[in-house]
Amino acid sequence: MNYANDIFNYSRFRSREVMVGKIGFGGDNPIRIQSMTTTNTLDTAATVEQSIRMIEAGCELVRITAPSTKEAENLREIKDELVRRGYTTPLVADIHFTPNAAEIAATIIEKVRINPGNYADKKKFEEQEYSDDDYQSELIRIRERFSPLVKICKENSTAMRIGTNHGSLSDRILNRFGDTPLGMVESAMEFVRICEEHDYHQIILSMKASNPKVMIEAYRLLVVKMAEEGMNYPLHLGVTEAGEGEDGRVKSAVGIGTLLEDGLGDTIRVSLTEEPEKEMPVALILADRYKKREGHKRIEAITPLPINPFEYTIVRSQAVLNIGSSNVPRVISDFSMRDKVYPCSLINVGYIYDRTSDKWTIRDNASDYIYLGENELDFKVPGTLGVIQEYPQWQKDLPNTYPVLSLSDYSSYSDNHHPHFLRIEVDEFTSDVFLLLNKNPQCIVVLSTKNQHAMPHLRAGFMQLINAEVKNPIIIFRRYTDIFEPETVQLYASTDIGGLFNDGLGQGVWIESPFLSCCKRNSLAFGILQATRTRISKTEYISCPSCGRTLFDLQETTAKVRAKTQHLKGLKIGIMGCIVNGPGEMADADYGYVGTGKGLITLYKEKEVVKKNISSEHAVDELVELIKQYGDWVDPS
Repeated sequence: MNYANDIFNYSRFRSREVMVGKIGFGGDNPIRIQSMTTTNTLDTAATVEQSIRMIEAGCELVRITAPSTKEAENLREIKDELVRRGYTTPLVADIHFTPNAAEIAATIIEKVRINPGNYADKKKFEEQEYSDDDYQSELIRIRERFSPLVKICKENSTAMRIGTNHGSLSDRILNRFGDTPLGMVESAMEFVRICEEHDYHQIILSMKASNPKVMIEAYRLLVVKMAEEGMNYPLHLGVTEAGEGEDGRVKSAVGIGTLLEDGLGDTIRVSLTEEPEKEMPVALILADRYKKREGHKRIEAITPLPINPFEYTIVRSQAVLNIGSSNVPRVISDFSMRDKVYPCSLINVGYIYDRTSDKWTIRDNASDYIYLGENELDFKVPGTLGVIQEYPQWQKDLPNTYPVLSLSDYSSYSDNHHPHFLRIEVDEFTSDVFLLLNKNPQCIVVLSTKNQHAMPHLRAGFMQLINAEVKNPIIIFRRYTDIFEPETVQLYASTDIGGLFNDGLGQGVWIESPFLSCCKRNSLAFGILQATRTRISKTEYISCPSCGRTLFDLQETTAKVRAKTQHLKGLKIGIMGCIVNGPGEMADADYGYVGTGKGLITLYKEKEVVKKNISSEHAVDELVELIKQYGDWVDPS
């Protein structure tokens, strides 16, 4: 069941090389960066201009939608104009429901992307029993539909991405495998096997989902399934419909970064609801982190492996205070770099103090604990907020105040019955440490590492604790003192901490960085927990990044929907520019807002159509009314 060369020591999974034009993907090639245009493919000038902006921002493969034969044929004009202007970056046609468009595009440009769930099937969400004979008949039908494209690609040396989307699995797959990572893998493998029957191997695979956990499990399982059948095709990584701003960046890093840490991934696309050239800096930060990762301090393998990487399960601890057991993961905010903490200082972590009434207002993203370091406190904090101080400065008589100790502090610490925190690195683990923790059930572990390969080293630490039957809750601590760019800290922390929560590990988050404000660190911590769906503190928007199929301005519309619904904590709203993945992704969202015609919107409750072809002028208000109708609306406070 190994899905990587080594889940503890960095080693990139060796895939076969696939040439897309003159650029190699997989093999010994670097991790390639790609994105997708959002212009109308029939508007040659606009598509060329946007492609150039993307290329100059670092894009190595430009994807362009081809929803019909007209757009497919116009790819020649786009390619010729790019070449005329000195750009030879390979192009890929994005195909969904139109095999004839794919067959045309494959003779013009360097690569086609097909979605197995849309290429040969129409999604009806019908429940149907498929006998083995029925299933084989379906596979014969798919082979007849798909083989012409495979032959054209082989004749023209055109590469292909077989890209499964969680939201567009066929009814056949859903009925046999369910809405699962295994279903996603099998959806792609059906098409890969047909390619191999024709001795065609210029294939790249992807397993995209808007839920990072689903996406991660699918890619891991895909590697195992490929190995079982003697395959090693390159992997295209991406979290689909990640969203915009900080939320989109954090969710992308949580998904893509977790897999890159394990050495998986040959090309990546960050799907943001923003201009496509803004995706490249994010993708480059994620990819460039691994150029010098090999050679880190060696991490000893842990046996047996106490977690299942193909099936998400939360590793439970005992409860100390409100940390661990069935409690949501907790957030600790660092105030140690301040000379003094005042009541107004806490507005940065979700607590608003009104001096007139002497009362606190507490937001949904309010930190659970603040760390003062060596500072002392001279005012009464809200009852929901815990205070952590260094052991020598611990004001033990104040309520909700707890010391943080090092291992050496235990020689003088005599309050083991009192909840306390232990700051410790993975390299400090010994059998004596495990015995100490087992004897101190009121201890909360603050776990850190200095290893460059941080996430796998922390994961190894968790596994050591699990195997030693240590039940103390564990706070994941990450310090970023040598990274000056706030966006880099954001993406690294999302990878390091999000990757652990994706494996069900951790009971809290503590991020330290002098280059992120306290407010930004707090927002980042809650964003990571939201992206891993371990603690929901706000509305989640599953919004696609736009393309030439999009039937409205996604950025403007997302802003309008967000303005009216951002107070609906825990609600998931899908905002889709067209129906390609709309109905399927609605199954993962509570409500859906999908473009179905020029100026027309269809609203969904989960995967069911509720209101068809509403004028876009009134659609956001209609969405609000729909939420009210189903009882999920609360008035903003």
